[in-house]
Amino acid sequence: MASRGLVKYFGVKNWNFSVSKFPFRAHQKCSDCGQLFGTAVILTSSRCLLTDKQALSGYGNQTSHRKLHTSNHLLKKKDYYEILGVARNASVKDIKKSYFQLAKKYHPDTNKDPDGVKKFQEVSEAYEVLSDDGKRKEYDSWGTTSEQMGMGAPPPGGQGFGAQSWQFHSTIDPEELFRKIFGEAGFKTGSFGEDFSESKFGFGAAQEVSMRLTFTQAARGVNKEITVNVVDTCPKCNGSRAELGTKAIRCHYCNGTGYETISTGPFVMRSTCRYCAGTRMLIKFPCVECEGKGSSVQRKKVVVRVPPGVEDGQTVRLPVGNKELFITFRVDKSDYFRRDGPDVHTDAEVSLAQAVLGGTIRIQGIYEDHTVQVLPGTSSHTRLRLNEKGLKKVNTTSGYGDHYVHIKVKVPKKLTEKQQALMLAYAELEDDTPGIIRGITYKKDV
Repeated sequence: MASRGLVKYFGVKNWNFSVSKFPFRAHQKCSDCGQLFGTAVILTSSRCLLTDKQALSGYGNQTSHRKLHTSNHLLKKKDYYEILGVARNASVKDIKKSYFQLAKKYHPDTNKDPDGVKKFQEVSEAYEVLSDDGKRKEYDSWGTTSEQMGMGAPPPGGQGFGAQSWQFHSTIDPEELFRKIFGEAGFKTGSFGEDFSESKFGFGAAQEVSMRLTFTQAARGVNKEITVNVVDTCPKCNGSRAELGTKAIRCHYCNGTGYETISTGPFVMRSTCRYCAGTRMLIKFPCVECEGKGSSVQRKKVVVRVPPGVEDGQTVRLPVGNKELFITFRVDKSDYFRRDGPDVHTDAEVSLAQAVLGGTIRIQGIYEDHTVQVLPGTSSHTRLRLNEKGLKKVNTTSGYGDHYVHIKVKVPKKLTEKQQALMLAYAELEDDTPGIIRGITYKKDV
């Protein structure tokens, strides 16, 4: 009767009452999971429980074969990183990119392989875990390390991601996840919701470009050619989105209305057709070059009109096709000009005679050369201002900065005998010398 009580308690149906001992011993195979166990177990088609002495004496305190079965199952757990084909330190952006490519490959609308649906579900499950920081952290801790699968206890309450019980059960339909991320039109709307396809040049048009300029180019402005990724009309289908020799037909999924009716339980919703994206036309043979988008990422040369007066580090917005390109300028320093906003500063040397007697000098300007008047008695470090001869003001419709010329008197280091004699003669006549002059004899006052 004790045996019958155990059978009744454990729900065992196929018990052999003709023997007094349990019918299964060490190294028996479970009819459920096919695994071998080194302890006596009760094996049935519906349940399998470990029946060691502790289990038989305490009934409820059983080290169940069910738990062992879970641990062994997790040892063979799917590697989400391997499913998505990304590294374990991959960024969320890389994970999303890989998910989109694989989901597009195995989507039931494009992949008729019977295993495609299963792979589509696996990809969706992997993305749902790895795209969430919390789920990914728990998965990295308990999800794939086989050494940890049979160690430790589950968290309180038996929930969460314990070492023995880490399991993820998605609550989101793979199709709904796909549409939620990439829009109602799914993969037919283009890469990451764009209306163009990726190519060997990249996944999108360039958004930021750095351009190096000389000081003169930045000051005067220049038309400079650069090579960037742009989104342009597909060169193969010329924007028709269909393969050569074919054309779009009326969408038979929505009967050319552009809308479809979706039933979810008792609710009926009307949404944009997922197949024609509301265009009411369906392309049966989409262009393989642009994947039926009509546009693709292409590598082209673009002429950038650099406005006069741009500064180092300044960013301008340039329309390129139907996109915008942000260009940051890197301006080399000049050995001659010094910039201060729209103003420029330069140095100009004058001779001793020019400084004393006055005269004119020729200097280089931003746009042209200038003749500068040097007044008699000009001392070194005198600053001359050339009004509105500086750089064009970028943030205003008109106006220029100023050009400041800093005078430096050049003192001769060597003199001829005649120049020496003339300087001595002048020195003897000078009466406001602060100190003494070398080579001049001063008479003492009597």
